Parts: sequence; structure tokens; C-alpha cells
Amino acid sequence: MSRRVSRWAVTVPLALTLAALSGCGSGAPATPASPGASAPPDGAATLTVFAAASLTGTFTELGRTFEAAHPGTTVRFNFGSSATLAQQIVAGAPADVFAAASPATMKTVTDASLAASPATFARNSLQIAVPADNPAGVDALADLTDPKVKVALCAEQVPCGAAAVKALAAAGLKVTPVTLEQDVKATLTKVELGEVDAALVYRTDVLASGGKVGGIDFPEAEKAINDYPIASLSTAPAPEAARRFVDLVLSRQGEEVLTKAGFQAP
Repeated sequence: MSRRVSRWAVTVPLALTLAALSGCGSGAPATPASPGASAPPDGAATLTVFAAASLTGTFTELGRTFEAAHPGTTVRFNFGSSATLAQQIVAGAPADVFAAASPATMKTVTDASLAASPATFARNSLQIAVPADNPAGVDALADLTDPKVKVALCAEQVPCGAAAVKALAAAGLKVTPVTLEQDVKATLTKVELGEVDAALVYRTDVLASGGKVGGIDFPEAEKAINDYPIASLSTAPAPEAARRFVDLVLSRQGEEVLTKAGFQAP
């Protein structure tokens, strides 16, 4: 079969706890603001954004852009499994913005009346990730059913896992993974370390890997595309800053950052 391999590094997701949330994420200030940049919205010194692990690179870049436009404001991120982040928000974790990797995980937050009118800002699809030298010779989704091929998947309750289940069902295939990971970054790490022969992850994560893994397209991925919604939270400590950050993500500038990283426009 033909194989399209995109060589792209694992960005290890930030391991954050609620107790240490004030120190989480990429809070480093961006480049100095240009003349005429606006003052911190709400007088806020910190904007806290909970975002899916697959958004680590793009949102870190957008956070620096936001800091440059609002001197005195620091953007801090909590990156991880969308399902876990949603549960943390419902449990009372202080956050201003939530960006999820699926409508289902956003629904956990909206059902708790903690966000209203989420907007879809990007879409993402799966690829088969393999080690750069592809020792198992994987070149199609059906190869993952071979018991000799060690496969990593995201757990079904997280968006990348739910997408994998949908794609495999569309192909009429059953895969028995050797490990189920709690977010897409952890799943990709298994491939980078050579602990598995293949994994189903987002194409954006393969691209972000910087060539440490290869990515193989498969047609059933089109049946399992994830929409990414974002919303400011009703309990946001900095509501105006939250609204402005959401506006940045939804802007043409935000779209350019996301599409450059391999996301599809909504």
C-alpha cells in the first residue's frame, strides 16, 4: 500500500495539579509590547486558560501574543486531557477560559452552567504515528490489528480516544492496544520512546514532533474529525481578559497560528 509519512517531537504535556495551579503552564512574559498596546483588561495580572494537550504549542504562542498586547497580564496554561480539565473546572478549579478537543468534553462544563455559547475555533484529524524508522513496517490502519504490532491509544473517555474508536469502527477493525493513555501527548510519547510500534494521535501532534515520529494518513480519519470549542467561563476571575483571549483565538491571527500547526479551520 502507499504510505504518506510526515516526519514531525513530543511536547510533553504539563503536569499540573489544582494545588499548584498558580504556577502552572507557560506564564513567561512575551516579547515587549508594541507602542499603543492596551492595559491589562480588568486590571488582571493573570489570565488562566485550561486547554487540551494538543493545543500546547499553538496556545503558548497565542498566550505570548496576548501578553504583548496587554502589558502587565500574564497568561498561564493548564494543558491536559480535555475530560480531566472539564472535571477540574466543574470541581471549582479557578480558570478563565476553557478550550476543549471535543464538544462532548465542553458539554460537561456547559451542562454545569459554567460556560455559555462555546465557539468552534479549529478541527483536527487523526494519523497513525510510527517511530521514525517504522520497524514494524506499518503503512495502513489494518496493520494495527496484527498482534505482533504494539499499539498505543488514548483512553476512550478522552477526545483522541473517542476519535480513534470512531475511526476504527468506520474501518470495521478491532485493535487491542498494549496501553491506554490519558491524553494525546502521553500517547505520542510512547511512540517517540520506541515503546510501541504505532499509535493513533492527532496530525498536529505528529507535525509538532519535529521529525521524531512519522505520520501515516488513512481514509477513515475523515470519519472521526474533532471540533475544538472554546468559551470564557462564567466564574472567570478575569472575565474581560477571558473574552479578549477568546476573541484572539477566533481572530484571523489565531486562525493563522492554528492552521500553520496543522489544524483545519472550522
